[in-house]
Amino acid sequence: QVQLVESGGGLVQAGDSLRLSCEASGRTFSYSAMGWFRQAPGKEREFVATISWSGGSTRYADSVKGRFTISRDRAKNTVYLQMNSLKPEDTAVYYCAARSTSGGIATRTEEYDYWGQGTQVTVSS
Repeated sequence: QVQLVESGGGLVQAGDSLRLSCEASGRTFSYSAMGWFRQAPGKEREFVATISWSGGSTRYADSVKGRFTISRDRAKNTVYLQMNSLKPEDTAVYYCAARSTSGGIATRTEEYDYWGQGTQVTVSS
């Protein structure tokens, strides 16, 4: 049974930092791209960041570029999202996702096959 489990969310003030983690179990994703998405109340799930299987290629949404950093530890089957200079508009449930096949980075929800349960990030002003 494949599971993606996110952790690290919480309530912070604007300007603070958080580090989200997503640990995969049940199979290895060492050769698959992984990503982070988020969904705010009343809005569609949106792309945040993605990382290639090797970690050598990344892509970010314009809204988080320069503030967020995605990374991965293939040995630990874990992907991270370092979030700095958080803003109230970053408030959302953050989801980790993984592709089932090897391939490049992906920015659309339909390109991912496995999803975590989400972790809440709330940024107060």
